[in-house]
Amino acid sequence: MGRSPLGSAGLSGRQTGPPADFAGSLVQSSFVPQRPPLVKGVVVEPLPNGVYRVELENGAKILAHVADRAGTHFTRLLAGDKVGVELASHDRSRGRIREIWR
Repeated sequence: MGRSPLGSAGLSGRQTGPPADFAGSLVQSSFVPQRPPLVKGVVVEPLPNGVYRVELENGAKILAHVADRAGTHFTRLLAGDKVGVELASHDRSRGRIREIWR
């Protein structure tokens, strides 16, 4: 029988752990999700089911819901509250409220 190119243990020559350039590859990878920028807006009216109509700085009106850490606490928004909205990538008329400024 022929000998294994890796030696008598077979898999003992296999490298363990991440490759040497592993840390740098995560930063430049296209798989790392990027959060869209926040757009400032003002709540115009609260709607049913935790949805709000928000008017953005540029005058556009969108539908938004409270998300992430802001949604984990009981949050009641009223007309006139200032919010930071992250617009949805697939539908620019919808978004999620990430920050609340009172």
